[in-house]
Amino acid sequence: MKVKLISFSNLPQNLVSVAARLCYSGGNVDSVIEKVTEEVAEKFVENLLEFGHESPIEHASFTFAVEGVSRALLAQITRHRIASFSVQSQRYVEEHNFSFVVPSKIEKNKKAKEIFLKFMEDSKKCYSSLMKILNEENKTNLMNAGVEEKKAEKISVKLSSEDARFVLPNACATKFIVTMNARSLLNFFKLRCCNRAQWEIRNLAYEMLKIVLRVAPAIFKNAGPSCVRGKCSEGKMSCKKMEDVHKKIEKIKCEIRSNG
Repeated sequence: MKVKLISFSNLPQNLVSVAARLCYSGGNVDSVIEKVTEEVAEKFVENLLEFGHESPIEHASFTFAVEGVSRALLAQITRHRIASFSVQSQRYVEEHNFSFVVPSKIEKNKKAKEIFLKFMEDSKKCYSSLMKILNEENKTNLMNAGVEEKKAEKISVKLSSEDARFVLPNACATKFIVTMNARSLLNFFKLRCCNRAQWEIRNLAYEMLKIVLRVAPAIFKNAGPSCVRGKCSEGKMSCKKMEDVHKKIEKIKCEIRSNG
C-alpha cells in the first residue's frame, strides 16, 4: 500500500478559521483574513471543534493518491458519499498480469497461501484466454462491418476488456485518487480507524490520518474512532480495546512531534 497527499487547501487551518470568523464578523472578508495568523487559526479551530461547529472545516480539502490496494477496499471506500474518486479503469487497462493483495492471515498460513496463489494464477490465465477469444470475435465482427483493421484491433480490446474483467478477483490491485473535505475525513476516520473496520481499509485510514495530522494538526487533533473522544459508538459490538486504540493514536502523534 502506498498513500501520498498530492494536494490540499493552502493553509487549511487558516482557511477554516476565516470561514468561521466571517459568520460572526461585521467587517469585510479582507479584514477577517488580516487578523488570522497560523497561531491564531490553530487555537480558533481547536475551540471551533470543541463546540461541535464542524461546517466551516468543509472548506479545507485533501487529495490522496492511493496504490497497491484491493478492489475489495475500493468497494468500501466509495461508500463514503462526500468524496471524489478517479479510479484506474479495468475497461481501458488490460489486466493480463495483474498484481494482487494477499491478506496477512493467508500470507501466514502455508496451506491457505498455496490455494490463494493458485487461484490468482488461474484467474490470470482465464482472463487472458477470454481476452484472446473475445478479441478475435470482436475484431472479426468489426471488420465485417467495414471497420479498418488497425482501428478494429484497438476497439476490440476495449470491448473484450469490458467482459473479460468479470473474472478478476477482489484481490486484484488497483489505484485511485480521492479528494475529501476535512469534515468528511473526520467521519471517515471515525468509521474506518475503528478496530471493527476491515483490516485493509483500517490500515489505509491510519496512513491518511498520519499524513493530515502533519499538515492540519488542530483540525485532526481528536480524529480517530469514536472512543478517542468518549464512549464507543459500537455498543455491544465494541472491541473493548479502547486503551490500545488511545495508545496507538498517541504514539502516532508523538512520532509526528518528534520528527517535526
